Amino acid sequence: MIYQLCNIISRAWNKCIVAPVKKAAFGRCGKKVSIGRGINVCGTKNLHIGNNVSIGDKALFLCTRAKIIIGDDTMIAPHVTIITGRHRYDIQGRTMKSIQENEKRPEDDQEVVFEGDNWIGANATILQGVRVGVGAIIAAGAIVTKDVPPYTIVGGNPARVIKHRFKEKLI
Repeated sequence: MIYQLCNIISRAWNKCIVAPVKKAAFGRCGKKVSIGRGINVCGTKNLHIGNNVSIGDKALFLCTRAKIIIGDDTMIAPHVTIITGRHRYDIQGRTMKSIQENEKRPEDDQEVVFEGDNWIGANATILQGVRVGVGAIIAAGAIVTKDVPPYTIVGGNPARVIKHRFKEKLI
C-alpha cells in the first residue's frame, strides 16, 4: 500500500511539475507529449519533439551538438538511449579525453531523426547519423548504427532488418 501511494505521488509530481519544466527547455515540443520519470537530456535545445509522442522512464538523450528530431506519433520505451555524437580518437599522441569539443569534425556529431509513427523498444540504443523511416519499429535491446527503412522491424547488435510490417505493394 505504501509503495502504491509513493508511486502515485511520484507520477503526479512528474506530470504536474517536472515534465512541463523539461518540455519548456526543449528546442520544440508538440502537443500531447508524455515524458516519463527520470529522463535525462544533455543539450535540451537540440531536442525537437512532434505531436502525440510518448517517452518512457529513464530515457537518455545526448544531443549537445546535433539535433534529435522525433516525429509525430512516436513511442519510445523506457531506458532508450539516443546519442548524436562520438569522441575523436584519431589524433596521435593525444588522449581521447584531452580532445576538446571545438576540435570535433562535422562527422563526429550528426542528428538522429525519427520520421514518425515509430516504436522504439526498451533498452534500445540509437547512434549518431541514423534516420528511422516512417512506421519503422526498433526491437528492445537493439543497437542501431545505420538508417532504418520505412515500415521495417529491426533488432539485434548491430541492428538488422528482421521483417517488413507490410507487403511491399502496400507500402
